[in-house]
Amino acid sequence: MATIQVERQGQQVRKRAASYEAYLALPDDGRLVEWADGEIIEHMPATTTHQNIVIFLASLMRAFVERLALGKVLAAPLEVKLWPGGPSREPDVLFVARGGQAQVDDKRVRGAPDLVIEVVSPGSVTLDRITKFREYERAGVREYWIIDPRTHQQQADFYMRDEEGHFVPAPVGDDGVYHCAVLPGFRVRPDWFRLTGPDDELPDFDLPLAEMLADAPGLPDDLRAAYRQLAQLLSGA
Repeated sequence: MATIQVERQGQQVRKRAASYEAYLALPDDGRLVEWADGEIIEHMPATTTHQNIVIFLASLMRAFVERLALGKVLAAPLEVKLWPGGPSREPDVLFVARGGQAQVDDKRVRGAPDLVIEVVSPGSVTLDRITKFREYERAGVREYWIIDPRTHQQQADFYMRDEEGHFVPAPVGDDGVYHCAVLPGFRVRPDWFRLTGPDDELPDFDLPLAEMLADAPGLPDDLRAAYRQLAQLLSGA
């Protein structure tokens, strides 16, 4: 079957019918390629804004997780086989808890990550907000973030899994801070992601990391005190 190009708001997504085995046989060339419903889905390169947000979140979360030995933080391109026979997605950022339900090897993640983050691109709105939302919910993902930096959108939505296994909105605090449920002590400000162009800068992650580790559960008191002093130095307080 010929390649189908679906263009939405200036960004193309290429699809073609193919088996899962054909998907696995694709060259490892750094492209973001997914497989679902008997189709290979090839995404076009991300914008600089998209890439900056992904790198920032992955770096900040990985530093936090590694210092507390909580599990693994990974980023696309990397296959996540959500369930046997199900779709293979490549989330922008994901967290797998130590001892969690997902299995990680050198080629892929098998099963549902504990936390998935998707950064919306012009051509991925329906995919991230409807298709993947349902897939991650079905697979058993515990927490799902959708970061939408598009002009006139610029919002962040957070969802947690309820007792019945459905995603429900997770509130941002009155102070404008979202506290992660899966990673106690990890927090972000949705305002960080309201970028208007490639020259807009995200915060240096050293300060929010030090602030989070200053009161992170599981760290000795003297180490938390050291991070508190570092946070004061970085903030100029």
